[in-house]
Amino acid sequence: MDSELVAAGERRIGWAARAMPVLTALGERFAAERPLDGLRIAACLHVTAETAVLMGALRAGGAEVALAASNPLSTQDDVAAALAGYDVAVHALAGVDRAAYYRHIHRALDIGPDIVLDDGCDLVNILHTERTELLDGVTAGCEETTTGIIRLRQMAAEGALRFPVVAVNDTRTKRMFDNRYGTGQSTIDGIMRATNTLLAGKTVVVAGFGYCGRGVAERAKGLGARVVVTEIDPVKALDASLQGYDVRPMREAAPAGDVFVTVTGNRDVIRGEHLAVMKDGAILANAGHFDVEIDVRALDDLAAAVHHGVRPSTDEYVLADGRRLLLLAEGRLVNLTAAEGHPAAVMDMSFSAQALAVAWLAREGAELAPGVYDVPEEVDVEVARLRLAAAGIEVDVLTGEQEKYLHSWRLGS
Repeated sequence: MDSELVAAGERRIGWAARAMPVLTALGERFAAERPLDGLRIAACLHVTAETAVLMGALRAGGAEVALAASNPLSTQDDVAAALAGYDVAVHALAGVDRAAYYRHIHRALDIGPDIVLDDGCDLVNILHTERTELLDGVTAGCEETTTGIIRLRQMAAEGALRFPVVAVNDTRTKRMFDNRYGTGQSTIDGIMRATNTLLAGKTVVVAGFGYCGRGVAERAKGLGARVVVTEIDPVKALDASLQGYDVRPMREAAPAGDVFVTVTGNRDVIRGEHLAVMKDGAILANAGHFDVEIDVRALDDLAAAVHHGVRPSTDEYVLADGRRLLLLAEGRLVNLTAAEGHPAAVMDMSFSAQALAVAWLAREGAELAPGVYDVPEEVDVEVARLRLAAAGIEVDVLTGEQEKYLHSWRLGS
């Protein structure tokens, strides 16, 4: 083991932990209460410093943990090396190919998990297709992302999902803090690091106006960009319009945009017909989980030449007429590939909800039928309460009369 790499990882984890007071406190609580004693947990998450703090909390709670990467371009090798000190089996290496990526997930599953943690549903998918011999031993799982929840709900609708999964992504605290503020800031951060472009005065096209898309649109607007939103959901499109954004279909946005950000959880959001009409110098970035939102194969077919690495995480595709399109992070998650992902303070909320959900599943998971479940409301409220306490913020408490009023239909105006 490279001692300098381990030391660098430990410094990075320590820096992240400073901004994660809630998860740190939960780790201390877990160490005292040991709610996960005897459990084996297989996780497929971004291997970052923030994830390392979560792994430390789970180990403190008594779990045996194996970790694979949910995206090889986001893996921080120094963190992976340092995690050995947490007694976590890590199967991840930055930049590995697709075959190695799936091989690492298989190795994490070799632990024979009782509980699984996923980020995008690849681990759960492999369990249900290639490692079915392990399914009877899995009590429950957690899913971290919108894309993964979409896949899991489809599995449940088809009767294919074999165990209960908690939709950590769908908590109020995660949607607000992680999806909106975290994705908004870190996506813009990735674009700026990769291109050093000035967003003021540019036209930024945001595909998808869910919580993540709203965050990206807000941050781009705040930096002086003109923001165009594309949507398939009439209600979300109306919301975007009422917030002052220009709402258009992608066929109209494509020739107008300077920067494009996909945040949908679906494939082929930017297709060949859109790429063919884009401006010279248009920037293409994906903030959805998988590298399918921008049709990179269509971009390859249109290109007369490709110049890789013209800047960090930036490839230049030169079309036959001389126009240049700039693809960031190979079409993968721009915020985790070109930048460092969400700030640690954001992941403190998400991973605290994840840790409490795992403890809840350790108690209740065996009694749940297969399906997708919301995080219990008390978990969400506890995370928010702990975060406010860490920030020294107090909130009001209902009086007895207020409680009575809210719980009685007999009291009118």
